[in-house]
Amino acid sequence: MKSHQTGLHHLATSTCYSLKGLRAAFRNETAFRQEVGICVILLPLAWWIGATPVEWLLLVGSCALVLIVELLNSAVETVVDRIGPEHHELSGRAKDIGSAAVMISLIMAGLTWGLLAWQKFLG
Repeated sequence: MKSHQTGLHHLATSTCYSLKGLRAAFRNETAFRQEVGICVILLPLAWWIGATPVEWLLLVGSCALVLIVELLNSAVETVVDRIGPEHHELSGRAKDIGSAAVMISLIMAGLTWGLLAWQKFLG
């Protein structure tokens, strides 16, 4: 029977799994790499565009949200692909729903950045 990890050992093990997942996503998911690249460019701009800590948090948080949703979408796609390569209506629906979630997170990030940039430069 496997012993149940607790405390710092559990935290260290969980962190290792999380880092492994980030590496796998970066290595295998083109969209994730592209979104990380965009975030790397945008995050320094957040210090300049955000006039308050809340604005900065909105800018950074919207980037983080896109990455989080992309990771979840990639996880769904990986599980669906693991089940089988043949087309199935439910598999396609799951992938489409995940893609829609990514799209909505990208729209929200774009609106957040656009509104706050508008406010800084034209407001």
